[in-house]
Amino acid sequence: MPIPFLDLVTPHTELQEELLDVVRRALGSAHFVGGEEVESFEREFAAFSTAGHAVGVGSGTDALRLALLAAGVGRGDTVVTVPNTFIATSEAITQAGAEVAFVDVDRRTYNMDPAALGKYLDTHPPVRAVIPVHLYGQMCDMDPILDLARKHNFLVIEDACQAHGAEYFSSVRGQWLKAGSMGTAAAFSFYPGKNLGACGEGGAVTTNDPEIARKVRMLRDHGQAKKYYHDMEGYNGRLDSIQAGFLRVKLRRLPDWNAARRSAADRYGKLLSGLPELALPYEPEWSRAVYHLYVVRVPNREALGRHLAEAGIGSALHYPVPLHLQKAYARLGLNAGSFPAAEEAAGEILSLPMFPQLDFEMQQQVASSIEAFVRLTLRAAALAGH
Repeated sequence: MPIPFLDLVTPHTELQEELLDVVRRALGSAHFVGGEEVESFEREFAAFSTAGHAVGVGSGTDALRLALLAAGVGRGDTVVTVPNTFIATSEAITQAGAEVAFVDVDRRTYNMDPAALGKYLDTHPPVRAVIPVHLYGQMCDMDPILDLARKHNFLVIEDACQAHGAEYFSSVRGQWLKAGSMGTAAAFSFYPGKNLGACGEGGAVTTNDPEIARKVRMLRDHGQAKKYYHDMEGYNGRLDSIQAGFLRVKLRRLPDWNAARRSAADRYGKLLSGLPELALPYEPEWSRAVYHLYVVRVPNREALGRHLAEAGIGSALHYPVPLHLQKAYARLGLNAGSFPAAEEAAGEILSLPMFPQLDFEMQQQVASSIEAFVRLTLRAAALAGH
């Protein structure tokens, strides 16, 4: 039985009538941009994220860029993030007019290493903001990052584009907190493959600061305070009402979908635990990940990817080349070896099939195929080396 890397057909088939109702409402009202559907989704997503405000925008990239601009980041500022993320994170920084800088990641979580950030801050000029990326559906270690923010006086903008519903236990506050509720602002993407995905593009900014929310609302709509009154230059970065309606339908299922992903991750852990050649995802005790991706590390991951493909099993790379080694950032003059943890991970990671409808039989098939690869390829090579 072929197993896709991601199944977007099944959930949309199951929700088809509800999604079509959204389209019918839009056609009947001709409210295609803004309006009650968007406003309702914003209220519901803010409540889900336990943030004071949510502002719908056109994409996750829009969300990152507009969050930075609304927080006052611009020309002459430096913003620090990590090199193992999708380029939207760094694009948003430079599109806001700031300069991007990188720090390395933790070797186990693949998220920003607070110790590396602390060393950077102690040896470089002041920075305006830091963007911790909650990669693969797991939040960064936020308490030490926020402590550094207080010490060094910078903003924290969460990149939560892969972390809808992820949680972090803050020992400082003594409670579990959700992605999108801890920083100055946060950015979410609703690209179709996300845990909460639209049927097209979409994004949102969450914040507890009403002034930032107000500015994002203006920036997304050509800087308008009200129609045809422009207090600033802005962008066309609105979330359309049909996508907002689709997201409202799906948001009601998101807690169950996230729970299904966690269950699938637990099953993978049991099925693959007998393969020491494979490094499984690490989830610290302070984390409740939502497993947007299930990423393993293995020597010769290209060969494993080919082996899985031959067995009809999908896989993917997130991400094969760290940002500091991309042509787009050659101007920074950063070479191989600049960020060893990120570079080592980029050479060995492979994303296995992960979606809420992934069942035990599918995962058994994936695990059996991986076990065969390890036995016939990695262990045989190790024996030959002896």
